[in-house]
Amino acid sequence: MSDTPVAEMTFEQAMAELEQVVGRLERGDVALDESITLYERGAALKKRCESKLKEAEEKVAAITLDAEGEPAGLKPVDGL
Repeated sequence: MSDTPVAEMTFEQAMAELEQVVGRLERGDVALDESITLYERGAALKKRCESKLKEAEEKVAAITLDAEGEPAGLKPVDGL
């Protein structure tokens, strides 16, 4: 696990660590207390990834507006 605060991570950093956390939890070879800590870290990492994806979606939406401020033919991404 990284010592980097989740709030300071890029999407890529958070996703990579989330994959590591999930892998460790799936193996089931960690003590209960560590599992809880990993789960909490994983939840924070998931939230960070979702937040960064939402920011990216909003930036893309802002870029794709026409001169009247209307969407220029692009639709929002499903599931975000």
